[in-house]
Amino acid sequence: MIDPVILKGFRDSLPSEEIPKKKIIRKLEDGFASYGFVPIDTPVLEYTNVLLGKGGGETDKQVFHFEDNGGREVAMRFDLTVPFARFLAAHTSELAIPFKRFHINKVWRGEKPQKGRYREFIQCDFDIVGVDNALADYEILSMMHSSFKLLGIDGYTFHLSHRGLFNTFLEKLGVLDKSVDILRTVDKLRKIGEEKVVEMLNEITADDEKSKKILAYITAGEGCSFRETLDDLKELAGGDCPASERLEEIYTLLSETGIADKFVLDPSITRGLDYYTGIVYETFLDQLPSLGSVCSGGRYNDLASLYTKERLPGVGSSIGLDRLLAGLEELKSPILENTASADVMVIHRPEDRVKALKAAAELREGGIRVDVYLAPEKKMKQIFEYAEKNRIPFSLTFSDSTYNLKNHNTRETFSSECLSEVIKAALA
Repeated sequence: MIDPVILKGFRDSLPSEEIPKKKIIRKLEDGFASYGFVPIDTPVLEYTNVLLGKGGGETDKQVFHFEDNGGREVAMRFDLTVPFARFLAAHTSELAIPFKRFHINKVWRGEKPQKGRYREFIQCDFDIVGVDNALADYEILSMMHSSFKLLGIDGYTFHLSHRGLFNTFLEKLGVLDKSVDILRTVDKLRKIGEEKVVEMLNEITADDEKSKKILAYITAGEGCSFRETLDDLKELAGGDCPASERLEEIYTLLSETGIADKFVLDPSITRGLDYYTGIVYETFLDQLPSLGSVCSGGRYNDLASLYTKERLPGVGSSIGLDRLLAGLEELKSPILENTASADVMVIHRPEDRVKALKAAAELREGGIRVDVYLAPEKKMKQIFEYAEKNRIPFSLTFSDSTYNLKNHNTRETFSSECLSEVIKAALA
């Protein structure tokens, strides 16, 4: 016998887990489509040199890569953004620019498994490529807000910052040449705290005063409004610049459309990946800050240049579905409650087989999910155990010319010929 073990950081997904996950994905897809975004897909495996072109640092160490049977160095995608850049270079002439896409699929990273974080997980990406302006930045932020509303999630905050403004500050400080290491260190602030960040910055800058100034920048504006924080950051960075002007314009759009209250300017947000060049953001569930970001992204104007000479500036975001689900489960979100495989189970005797199949077809046409029980010779106890395991709330049986409907939750049984209406009313 082979031991049915599973690799660490990977997991099976039972129907009770997969049903709400698929429901969330459908809602997100409908939401993305309502903004005019279109779906794409890319291969799981890419050539290693293609995939690792601009991952950077820790990400490169986390990629699953190996030599395939043909002796080629290949790797499994660690996110959906880098393969998207390669996709753009290969298909630019076939696409309408600006190009708005969404992509929901699995990615793999060999990082340490922990709560809400696995080595195999689903990302829900949405991007706009081919235009670099505040309107495109705003539209991604608006879609983030709309997605969380569609999922019925309460208590979330989007933390927004700008790589360009931080780089302007680092240039004024005289440490721009160390920006990559500084950005990755600052990105760990929530995990390791201020004191440890300063220690690590000292190793990079070799200057305690400069390290403390960096800390002052990334903690500026705590408890202040968006514009008050922006004023503080501009002063630290030496005045107005294109990055601060972009942030101002984005905030104006958020305010004019009535969603600014969900966004805070947080200079500690830098994102660890090298390819971000403009705004960056992370999303936190207010009641579960320790869970980490459940939706992150930013502007990446140079990523596609790895694969093509054509300039294709982009901005996008990614919802970490598995981590979000872990949070929603802890918060007991209503969206996770209905995990039934069907709305009604049809139970029939052999002589009622045709009647049962016709009733099932009629109910499905009325929008009811129907499971026809396929082993009518079983005892009723076994049949209802099947319904219980699948969380099916109703069962339908037949007697002469009438239908008998049983509500498994209330144990109520009644006869009705208006099946769809009765079931829909009870489900509601």
